[in-house]
Amino acid sequence: MAVVKGAFAGSVFVMALAFVTPAEAQATRTWVSGVGDDVNPCSRTAPCKTFAGAISKTAPGGEINCLDPGGFGAVTITKAMTISCLYTEGGALAGGNGVVVNAGVNDVVFLRGLDIFGVNPPTNGVRFIAGAALHIEESTIRRFNAANSQGISFQPSGTSRLYVTNTTIADNGNGATGGGILIQPTGAGGNAKVVLQGVRVNNNANNGLQLNTTANTGVGINVTIESSQFNGNAQGISVVNPPATTNVKALISNSAIANNTSTGIVANGSNTIVRVGNTTITGNVTGMTIAGGALVNTYGDNRLNGNTTVDGAFTQPPIAKQ
Repeated sequence: MAVVKGAFAGSVFVMALAFVTPAEAQATRTWVSGVGDDVNPCSRTAPCKTFAGAISKTAPGGEINCLDPGGFGAVTITKAMTISCLYTEGGALAGGNGVVVNAGVNDVVFLRGLDIFGVNPPTNGVRFIAGAALHIEESTIRRFNAANSQGISFQPSGTSRLYVTNTTIADNGNGATGGGILIQPTGAGGNAKVVLQGVRVNNNANNGLQLNTTANTGVGINVTIESSQFNGNAQGISVVNPPATTNVKALISNSAIANNTSTGIVANGSNTIVRVGNTTITGNVTGMTIAGGALVNTYGDNRLNGNTTVDGAFTQPPIAKQ
């Protein structure tokens, strides 16, 4: 009889397991709404309230969309995914970091149609630590204006790519620190490959764009800039390339570097090569400052004039076009 009772008890236990509700399955597409609630499953008919609430219910490689205008808060992304709010207000009002990407080595993250806005005390608009690639498209990143704050802080510890398209990065940094975009790979494995296209990096307190290899012994930095603006910052584009660190290679084309309150292009370091084509450098206090063996070469079709104190000069005759 004891055996029967034991068998019965075991069968009841198995049946009970069968009826235990599993952890809620993650969805490929989830939704947030200004009138949502994070206890919801983040479906279209029962949306969540915040990006942070939706991300745990979104499968790796999935997508979070905005149903209606709202402020959906800061979020940390640790897996491949997309946050896309192209057709409505996808706000992220953030003290601290707006979006942190600390994902896996093969993970690709897309941010589309976001308005990332800093409030006291802000840190960075987007902070990238790890992942295969980050795409930022059709977005605005602004007012991360504490000391050392950046609109985008891209500091990968491995080989990572950053693509920024048709995005405004403005009013970031404070005094002589921080700025619009910082590209600074870290350690022995850090390698940053960056494409900026149609990007407006304007009115940041310090650097519009800084390329910095300090403490980096990896492969270095390779940047392509196309049809972009670096206007009204303290320095438009700055390269910091200390001795015994890695290479910086940059190509700037069809762009404007204007009305910066200090210098349009600053290049410092013997492992630096900047190539400039069909670009206007004007209205800055100094057009270009080149030091430490850096090269800033021209394709011969730039407009380097009209700077307040001195224009500066490219370091070599025009590069032959292939």
